[in-house]
Amino acid sequence: MWQLADKKYLSRLLLGTAQYPSLQILQDAIVASGAQLITVSLRRQISRETHQNDFWMAAKNLNCDVLPNTAGCRTAAEAVTLAEMAREIFQTHWVKLEVIGDEYNLQPDPFELVKAAEILTRQGFEVLPYCTDDLVLCQRLMDAGCRILMPWAAPIGSGKGIINPYALMTLRARLPEATLIVDAGLGKPSHAVLAMELGFDGVLLNTAVALAHHPVLMAKAFKDAVVAGRNAFCAGIMPERDFAHPSTPLIDTPFWHQEI
Repeated sequence: MWQLADKKYLSRLLLGTAQYPSLQILQDAIVASGAQLITVSLRRQISRETHQNDFWMAAKNLNCDVLPNTAGCRTAAEAVTLAEMAREIFQTHWVKLEVIGDEYNLQPDPFELVKAAEILTRQGFEVLPYCTDDLVLCQRLMDAGCRILMPWAAPIGSGKGIINPYALMTLRARLPEATLIVDAGLGKPSHAVLAMELGFDGVLLNTAVALAHHPVLMAKAFKDAVVAGRNAFCAGIMPERDFAHPSTPLIDTPFWHQEI
């Protein structure tokens, strides 16, 4: 069981709901992933008048908690307004906070992000900010009242995996009390394994599953990857060595066959 803020989940994999070939494949992928918390862009869904009710009903029938996000916002004011709307629509005080500052790599705007986080936490929201792997930014978000941080592994949708392992390792070491979820940039299950081996608490992804040739099978692969990575971290991974070390004891080996 995994404690996430004031809720408990079995799965440490969170799944987005965009770009899937069909509503049925989306539903099947979520089931295959074992995810119990799915993210939904309120702005994107409001802008789609067709099949909107079908989407909401599908999400409800999956018995998953919905985490609304503020994707598409460029300012703190926009994000706060959308979060307030989401609270009314979904009847939840949880929000994935996104405030984008650059159109090219969709990098979060650190200044507007912190500003929005401060406002929303004062209003009683459980704010899960999508941020970069910058340590100082993450510290400022925690100072603003965020208990859960969602640093990127790489730019959204890039599939590059963890491009700066050192930065993520630093976050885990320096912010032991924070819940850290790697969000954005993961492209294959091995990327999720590495994130979990680094000691992160969970993984959120969307494109890697939605754009796979077989999204349902890929969702299952990521489910297994997250479990494997978490188990490896909890088991304690052996340190790397710069030289060979025999795995078989030399006690019964004749001395003339042993290295001096």
